Amino acid sequence: MLKIDQAFSGFSVNDIAKAKEFYGKTLGVEVQDGPMGNLELKVGGTHILVYPKPNHEPATFTILNFPVDNIDEAVDELAKRGVKFQHYDSEYLRTDAKGIARGGGDRGPSIAWFTDPAGNILSVLEV
Repeated sequence: MLKIDQAFSGFSVNDIAKAKEFYGKTLGVEVQDGPMGNLELKVGGTHILVYPKPNHEPATFTILNFPVDNIDEAVDELAKRGVKFQHYDSEYLRTDAKGIARGGGDRGPSIAWFTDPAGNILSVLEV
């Protein structure tokens, strides 16, 4: 029988150097060079594989969520570092001027989405 006691996630980017700069310097994630031109993001005890793909297409869903204690502070800090937040205004999803969808009640947590240089969707969400 298959015994699974560990797993890791991975995603592609079209420019590994830009990804290394963004994840390491802009977001402050620990980044290590991996084999075959890959990167490894270390977040807590989790390792995430980032691999180059010449015909990369950005994910159409959130690939990484970063929990934060205070979403306003996190969004302000990331905006100072050059991160641009997504803005939504639909029947189902509205963000404020900062790009934060305010949670509460049955709406879930407050969350703000942004993209990496390859167009993959990431978020910070208040826990």
